Amino acid sequence: MTRSLPETKDSAARYRDLLEAAPDAMVVVNQSGEIVLLNVQAEKRFGYSRDELLGRQVTSIIPEGFAERLIADDLRSAEEALAQQIGTGIELTGQRKDGSEFPIEIMLSPLRSDDGILVTAAIRDISVRKEADAHLAHMESRYRGLMEAAPDAMVIVDQAGEIVLLNVQAEKQFGYRRDELLGQQVTNIIPKGFAERLVADDLRSAEDALAQQIGTGIELVALRKNGSEFPIEIMLSPLRSADGILVTAAIRDISVRKEAEADLAQMENQYRGLMEAAPDAMVVVNQAGEIVLLNLQTEKRFGYSRDELLGRPVTNIIPEGFAERLIADDLRSAEDALAQQIDSGIELTGQRKDGSEFPIELMLSPLRSDDGILVTAAIRDITARKKESLRVERLKDEFVSTVSHELRTPLTSIAGSLALLVGNAAGPLPESATRLLNIAHKNSEGLVRLINDILDIEKMESGQINFDLKRVEVKSLVEQAIEANSGFAEGYNVRLRLSPAAVSVNVRADPDRLMQVITNLLSNAIKFSPRGEEVLLSIEELRGTVCISVRDHGYGIPDDFKSHIFEKRRRPTSARGPLVDAAQ
Repeated sequence: MTRSLPETKDSAARYRDLLEAAPDAMVVVNQSGEIVLLNVQAEKRFGYSRDELLGRQVTSIIPEGFAERLIADDLRSAEEALAQQIGTGIELTGQRKDGSEFPIEIMLSPLRSDDGILVTAAIRDISVRKEADAHLAHMESRYRGLMEAAPDAMVIVDQAGEIVLLNVQAEKQFGYRRDELLGQQVTNIIPKGFAERLVADDLRSAEDALAQQIGTGIELVALRKNGSEFPIEIMLSPLRSADGILVTAAIRDISVRKEAEADLAQMENQYRGLMEAAPDAMVVVNQAGEIVLLNLQTEKRFGYSRDELLGRPVTNIIPEGFAERLIADDLRSAEDALAQQIDSGIELTGQRKDGSEFPIELMLSPLRSDDGILVTAAIRDITARKKESLRVERLKDEFVSTVSHELRTPLTSIAGSLALLVGNAAGPLPESATRLLNIAHKNSEGLVRLINDILDIEKMESGQINFDLKRVEVKSLVEQAIEANSGFAEGYNVRLRLSPAAVSVNVRADPDRLMQVITNLLSNAIKFSPRGEEVLLSIEELRGTVCISVRDHGYGIPDDFKSHIFEKRRRPTSARGPLVDAAQ
């Protein structure tokens, strides 16, 4: 629409006042390109005084582009030529009086006057904006570089859902050329779920609508150019621009992960099937000690329903000993801590829902998962085994006791009769017969002592053994033991000797039991000493403690047997040395 120049002085004055009040430089130019009116902002922007510009060609301040827009040709009127420029910001270059140039944006509008069509031009200095645009272009260039270097497909989408930027990975993933995607709807490659996240409603801004999705991986389905689909994960982030909020989407093809998850799900189903088929109770426990999986046998053994145990501490069913095995310290990883328990049956106590307890045996094994190392525990109720073990132990004890008593009676009689014969109760005997009787007598006494030892062990295990404590002169007792076992030593061609440094000291002890211990050590040393060697006994007093030592020159105890020397009825597989090398 063309305005008319005010006809009265008052109207002209008001028009000039409007020009002066404008924040931008304002000039009015006639069809000859001469400046006929300007405001103070024009003086400031271009560095001229008003008198220097009035009547001058507009090319003095806008060398190129402005004056050309005022020229009409034979086919168009001046007004028609100008009409093409009206209402659009035209970017040109302004020139100050000092010759320096700066970027400007012009808005043109026609103005009727007695002299024909004039042109009003609002001139804005856009130096700051141009600098910002250059900075933004630099940033965009760097941003494009980052996008191209990204290992994932990257697309930038505007609020209308159109793709405005993408990288080479996006071309590869979706099978399109870049120019086939730029300006196209994002729904061409992600049909469902993505575009919906860009839509704002009456209650939310576009940025608020997007904020709910930021920083979370969104799993969707993508569509290639050839029509094939594949699973993707999208990470969204907002990007401010001159055109409003854009959305940067990092798009990852998760086909391999999905296949792995499917395989894992199949394996988990198989694992669950194996657990359910197991005859024992089975639980899977995480490092926090919580039950994450269990089978039907666990429900039956402990009296809980599955829902009552899932997510609960394993200490609900195994109060002590299990959870402690899952704890890692500063020196060990969780897996190292568990490794000490693997493949070994651990006997603990289980607790049912009703509070009753029962003996169990655990077999632990590690299970790798996305949440770290889990522990699979096979739990066996060993109540029946424990009862059977007790029954067998009781029968064994009864057998040993019965045999020992039944043997001791005839052996005592035999030993007594042999003692009488050795003592010439039946008259003098030939020397050779006496020697054989002595050996038989000593061996029968050894058997009696062995039976007494067995009975004493049974008594000790049942807590029934009694000690008759009195003051004992140790040296005298040791000499008696040497004398009692000298015949046995002669049979092995071994000498028994008491160290000359042996001290004479009294102790409070049961003389029979102490004699029994010394005799056992001596018989051991004699049996396993090389022929012709010596067994040395010594008595020492060390800080109020009396030490009786029996030392021989045998082969000693194998290293792999030393941990078993105090176990009942255990003997090395190669009995070349004594069971005790030096005992106290």
